[in-house]
Amino acid sequence: MKTKLMVCVLAMLWTASAAAYETGDIFVRVGAVGVVPNESSDGIAVPALSIAPIAGTEVEIGNETQLGLTINYMFSPTLGLDLLAATPFKHSLTANLDGFQAGLSVPAGETHHLPPTLSVVYYPMGNSSSAFQPYIGAGLNYTIMFDTKVSGELEALTGTLAGAAGPVPLELDLDNSVGLGLLLGADFALDDKWHINASVRWIDINTDATFTSALGDTITVGNVEIDPLVWQLNVGYTF
Repeated sequence: MKTKLMVCVLAMLWTASAAAYETGDIFVRVGAVGVVPNESSDGIAVPALSIAPIAGTEVEIGNETQLGLTINYMFSPTLGLDLLAATPFKHSLTANLDGFQAGLSVPAGETHHLPPTLSVVYYPMGNSSSAFQPYIGAGLNYTIMFDTKVSGELEALTGTLAGAAGPVPLELDLDNSVGLGLLLGADFALDDKWHINASVRWIDINTDATFTSALGDTITVGNVEIDPLVWQLNVGYTF
């Protein structure tokens, strides 16, 4: 009996009445956006100390969730343009130095970034009045890195490696990134105006990381591939 009831409820949800998408529709969605980096990087090098990139060393980046906003404009019932925006993400950075000393991992600092992404999206069922509307998309991402900070632990380690009397102040520079974004999502209509939305993106984000010390030395990480999965859960409204 319970199984039959669940099947009936799912069938009702699937066939819920909703108007087909129309040319000129604008969807505004607000909700949670999570960034889950799948990072890898070149080995850490210290040119001023003649230390070449060390195998088994890399920078690791923490996950983060923020408030997100997407705006979608429909050029036709099946083709649209999607813009992802969000409040700034803050990520913790960790220097994994296992290749330098087994088990050594040091908090490296933190950075903020904004990842606006513009995608062309395709709704294969946009001409239908189905409440469930899946879509796919592809586009371009521009990630802006800013407000980077270096941890006291890394400054202390740098002082030790350089033979200084104490911690050596460091500055961190992360380059901005331009890359491809891929998108898979779905809308579910609650009525002809409101819908709920879920999506996941893969974004190609690459940056070069350079630490510069007050002594003029540099610690380079080279290419850092962040390549995160970005998930979203939203409530949307159609204008």
